[in-house]
Amino acid sequence: MIKSCTSDRLGAFYSKQGTAFQVWAPAAKSVRLALYESAGDYNDNGLVTNHEGGERYVMERSPDGTWSVHVHGDLHGKFYMYEIRSEDGKLCYGVDPYARAVSANGCRGAIIDPTVTNPEGWANDVRPPLIQPTDAVVYELHVRDFSIHTDSGMKYRGKFKAFTERGLRDEDGNTLGLDHLIELGVTHVHLLPIFDFATVNELDGYGSDSISSQYNWGYDPLHYNVPEGSYATDPADPAVRIRELKEMIQALHACGIRVVMDVVYNHTFTVDDGPFERFAPGYFYRRDCGGALSNGSGVGNELATEKPMVRKFIKDSLRYWAEEYHIDGFRFDLMGLIDTTTMKEVVRELREEVDSSLLFYGEPWTGGLSPLAEQTVKGTQRGQGFAVFNDHFRYAIKGDNDGQGRGFATGEPWTEGAIAEGMMGSIHDFAQDASETINYVTVHDNLNLWDKILITLGMDQEAGLLRLHDGRLQNGGSLWEATAASRPYAGVQADQVMSSDPVRRSLLANGIVLLSQGIPLLHAGDELLRTKFGDHNSYRSGDAINAIRWSNKKLFKPVFDYYKGLIHLRRSQPAFRLSKREEIERRMQVLHASDRLVACRIQGGSGSGEWRQIVVIANANEQDLKVELPPTPYRWNIVVNEERAGTEPIKTTDRASIRVPGVSLMVLYEDRNALKDGLVKIELEYERKDGKYEGWNAWVWGTGVQDGSVPLSQGVDTKARAVIYAAAGVRRIGCILRLREWENREGDQDYYIDIPPEQKTVRFSMQSGSEGWSVTRRSGVAS
Repeated sequence: MIKSCTSDRLGAFYSKQGTAFQVWAPAAKSVRLALYESAGDYNDNGLVTNHEGGERYVMERSPDGTWSVHVHGDLHGKFYMYEIRSEDGKLCYGVDPYARAVSANGCRGAIIDPTVTNPEGWANDVRPPLIQPTDAVVYELHVRDFSIHTDSGMKYRGKFKAFTERGLRDEDGNTLGLDHLIELGVTHVHLLPIFDFATVNELDGYGSDSISSQYNWGYDPLHYNVPEGSYATDPADPAVRIRELKEMIQALHACGIRVVMDVVYNHTFTVDDGPFERFAPGYFYRRDCGGALSNGSGVGNELATEKPMVRKFIKDSLRYWAEEYHIDGFRFDLMGLIDTTTMKEVVRELREEVDSSLLFYGEPWTGGLSPLAEQTVKGTQRGQGFAVFNDHFRYAIKGDNDGQGRGFATGEPWTEGAIAEGMMGSIHDFAQDASETINYVTVHDNLNLWDKILITLGMDQEAGLLRLHDGRLQNGGSLWEATAASRPYAGVQADQVMSSDPVRRSLLANGIVLLSQGIPLLHAGDELLRTKFGDHNSYRSGDAINAIRWSNKKLFKPVFDYYKGLIHLRRSQPAFRLSKREEIERRMQVLHASDRLVACRIQGGSGSGEWRQIVVIANANEQDLKVELPPTPYRWNIVVNEERAGTEPIKTTDRASIRVPGVSLMVLYEDRNALKDGLVKIELEYERKDGKYEGWNAWVWGTGVQDGSVPLSQGVDTKARAVIYAAAGVRRIGCILRLREWENREGDQDYYIDIPPEQKTVRFSMQSGSEGWSVTRRSGVAS
């Protein structure tokens, strides 16, 4: 029933002279600070269960339920708990919900001097520039997956510090690790949870040369304001995990890459022994009409974000990460369970008070039914400064998540309209602006892209994909042996990688994402044809399934180069990064959206290096298709085809149409410095009996050069003339004579002019009479 929110600053605040402790426990009869010299005695499960001993300090209660005490002296290196006595006399211990440092496995809060956690140069760390959200290219990555495989060549395998290692190369000279991310060109690394989570024993393998085999994605929050200890080189030293995470962020920033943090404010791993219940029983969790814990998360509980102190906790936590760790953005897990008021206030306050370029986005759905009335689902983000994952576009591109269902890139017809809508930033679907949509095909959840394509094509048995449940083989056995025996690339020939059907479909899928308006997000390893061997839920399947195989880079280098080229193209041309609805509607046009083919035209800008007119074509047919290009007197440069992508012309064309290979992308731009060769000149004569030509003009189409109105000029005789140009290869154009803007016209049907092959100049005469008009070709003249 608590409806107000304390303004107190909660947590432990250190200085060499003393440390102030404040915790909110409104229903407690008494609270005492327990201060310890050590982290305690750990049992075989890596937990400390006995919190007796140490020193006790009585805390004073304020009217709003905050308990406070100030302890004099330098407490750096000590540990603390809160001893809480309830009204019925029961006694329990709890770790500070606002703890910013903890012992191994988060068993006790830790007091540290914040200055010892700052790496050298941290004060000079700055966020790489970001002008607008649509400038971002996001790369979703799990810290351990990035470096844990032996072929990564990294010293700090599975750790934050792996991101600080530079200069790594494979035997063929290909970049690895951080240098790989720099070469790829992504702007943001989206890290799966890096806060302290519950399901990995941080002490597993500690004090030995072995690397822990324990694995989890981390969507099981324990301490929201502390980095995960299993990613640190020394989880037993509370300062190390903080310093090494900052070193990681600092290294990424130095390379021009921002960091997005995956946050899970919708549930906690447990309730009774979780971070909140001991301090405010029954307050922090949402309940259904029967009083039971609601389960919109699908894992047993939901945080009641609409309550003032829960909302305060989320805001305080986010601000802390953004300020203390220089985090550049936040991805909200199951954002549908966070009330929209909280989301709006978070975005507004952090953008205004911390940094205006922070990026916010999340999943606009829940994991089950929730009593929350104000759910943050698709549409609620309109005009609010944050984005949502675009599952409409995702389904249209690939089909369903885990089955054989097809999408545009995997062979399904009738999805072209949804593809075109997604390419325009979904501004006529759920988004007000393109900056509100996260465009993606796959992420950590569900089948990854390569496996989805294999299953959709019926190649899963040939590839030897595995059957797993909760991280184990259904029939038992070693995962490492099973993955080694798998054949996920059986259909890819080493010397013809780009000709492989699954490869082309994977490039078509993510190519559409990278060439669409909105914020693109890639799943780590897609550029290496990463497989998870058919595991659609690898949250605890371990390294054998999840580790990135860096050896794939030399095997599939053309695929990596293609991704690299698409990202470079996107970042080079602002036309692919439009944001506002009005600008997209003005500058982007769908040319074709049927028969498994989508083609769009984007009008470029006038800035230096910007292309004036761009055409993007996605052909999902197995066969080549001829596609008409917008009319222009200028040559078209092809910068993306079925084998290469980038900004440098691969080839050029003077023709009015282009043949697009099956299952491929093509991007062309109008070269304003080169007129088309081989133009056909059409000299048109028009004669009216009344001799009145004022306001009359020719309306032409299909020229491949310049469609629309062509002025008529009257000579000394009784005829008017016009000159029309057609591109090489054009065999017929449409032509109508009209008065001004269709006030009158000759004839009541469309007429066409046929152009003989190999002719460079052709003359036609047209006569108007009381019975209509006729077209007579005088002569074809070769010049």
